[in-house]
Amino acid sequence: MKKNSNVDEMSFLDHLEDLRWHLIRSVFAVLIAASLAFIAKDFIFDQVLFGPKNIDFFTYDLLCNISKSIGLDESFCINEMPFRIQSRTMSGQFSAHIWMSITAGFIIAFPYVIYQFWSFISPGLYSNEKKNARGFIFISSILFFIGVLFGYYIVTPLSINFLGSYTVSDEIFNDFDLDSYVGLIRSSVIASGLIFELPIIIYFLTKVGLVTPEIMIKYRKFALVIVLVLSAIITPPDIASQIIVAIPIVILYQISIYISKFVLRNEKIKNKE
Repeated sequence: MKKNSNVDEMSFLDHLEDLRWHLIRSVFAVLIAASLAFIAKDFIFDQVLFGPKNIDFFTYDLLCNISKSIGLDESFCINEMPFRIQSRTMSGQFSAHIWMSITAGFIIAFPYVIYQFWSFISPGLYSNEKKNARGFIFISSILFFIGVLFGYYIVTPLSINFLGSYTVSDEIFNDFDLDSYVGLIRSSVIASGLIFELPIIIYFLTKVGLVTPEIMIKYRKFALVIVLVLSAIITPPDIASQIIVAIPIVILYQISIYISKFVLRNEKIKNKE
């Protein structure tokens, strides 16, 4: 099992040049996908972005049915969304259109971006590790897309429902700026997608020796605190929403421990050969 000999022959500047081209290809792919999203403006905004502000959105119906089935009150059932969305700047709608197109482009092109990342680091890996490239790209993409869906169908509706209906006085009516509304959805979706990459991150940290299963188990209590803090950051400050978001992150952390064990076990097998 040998590494690519060309890696040793490349200078530092050659590596930088190689990285530059991988970044250019990634940016180009994102821009192409963003252009398609820009053209599909009606679907992106009317169906996707403004979907969670409708009371018949999938998540609201699901939470309402679950709360009724387990004998809770109808606190999770929504009858109205007491707010409006407006644009108060000349470039507000155009700016929102551009940024949402770029966000959608990044999400769509994510598998290709990951492929470019792997292409950059793979020459420094062993031949048997390169064979796992397809699996790495597939798993990374699946985890990211699951995280994006989690952010869109769970984090975003919970945040919109809480913040949209929160009031300190009946004299105040919520008129949210378009950039604020779009920014909430964008940050919720992207943050969730990246958080779901935790097993992949742990895989690489274990490979380079920065993380071990023993460390993760030893500091699991501290990790749970960090999970709750992250849940509080990306969700509204109510306990139910934080628990809903924290559960999959805790599961991902536990899966990451097993991944770390798997990596170390394979390393030991290689060393014996």
